[in-house]
Amino acid sequence: MEANSLVLLSVDGMVATLTINRPDKLNALNSAVIAELKRQLELLDADPAVRVVILTGSGGKAFVAGADIAEMSSLSPQDAQQFAREGQALGTVIDDLGKPVIAAIEGYAFGGGCELALMCHLRVASPKAVFSQPEVGLGMIPGFGGTQRLSRLVGEGRAIEMITTCRRVDADTAFAWGLVNRVARDQSALEVARALATEIAGQAPVAVGLSIDAIRTGSSMPLADALEYEAALFGLVCSSADMKEGTSAFSEKRKPRFEGR
Repeated sequence: MEANSLVLLSVDGMVATLTINRPDKLNALNSAVIAELKRQLELLDADPAVRVVILTGSGGKAFVAGADIAEMSSLSPQDAQQFAREGQALGTVIDDLGKPVIAAIEGYAFGGGCELALMCHLRVASPKAVFSQPEVGLGMIPGFGGTQRLSRLVGEGRAIEMITTCRRVDADTAFAWGLVNRVARDQSALEVARALATEIAGQAPVAVGLSIDAIRTGSSMPLADALEYEAALFGLVCSSADMKEGTSAFSEKRKPRFEGR
């Protein structure tokens, strides 16, 4: 782990944890942090030993309290559009990773921080976590995918209400809306995320990655096309060594030993 890095990396077995490390700025996202997150995620994508990634923030007060306002306030319209594209591209990296990314959310997930959580495949929140898209109160709109990802997750009506009122949503409401998968009651969000990551890491990596692909890619397709896409991926996964190992282990009544190929 590099103590001075904007994004700290630690690896425990098959689970990697990326920690955004700007506690003095409540882990606000600027261009440097976004670029470093992309770089680290791309390295983890190429590491077959890592099967699940956890994304969290340092300091305990915030997951990410938003994009860096100081950086954004001086942007021209053209620069602002490019900055939005940089943030959105981080979501594309996560979409294409082929490995689950779990957000472990303590404290504030505001603006770009809420959008970063939305990019992840799963979200675990502390009971004290708070979510908000406050951009319209600053004369802006969400630019890192919030208008699209939030509505797909919680529905158009709730997304419009949350964005146009700048309403803060607590962890229990977020869970009821489907914005988070779990609220960590008796442990930290990071501990619950690690337990969830370990559970997922024990499954067949190829099948996990293709399942995520089928869900996320298929969600933007007409149902008939999405079903055909699922069938194609089903055929692909049945050519994997993991599939042969999984079915053999089932027949032999033993635990499978998946190698991710």
